[in-house]
Amino acid sequence: MNVIAGLGKLLTTLFWCVVLTNLISPYAQPFAQLLTLAGLAVLGLHLTELVLFNSAIRAQPRVAIERAKVVAFGMFHLWSLSAAERVAVAAPLNTEETALCAS
Repeated sequence: MNVIAGLGKLLTTLFWCVVLTNLISPYAQPFAQLLTLAGLAVLGLHLTELVLFNSAIRAQPRVAIERAKVVAFGMFHLWSLSAAERVAVAAPLNTEETALCAS
């Protein structure tokens, strides 16, 4: 899974480079507008992922950096989080919380 996430991050980086190049020096007209719309759509999807996976991101040691990576890479960054970090988010922190949830 890490290989796919790494390849996805590479392709996402290339996509953002093309979108930024288009903003600086626009391509031919039908393509410039389509690239801008695609960039806005991908940015919207990544912001949605940021909201949906906020609890998993807050459990990370460097929250601001992790949020920036999710905005840039989306699900590819979330896939690259280690399994231990994902389990720690899903598991209760202590037995007091478990007892409160059970009652």
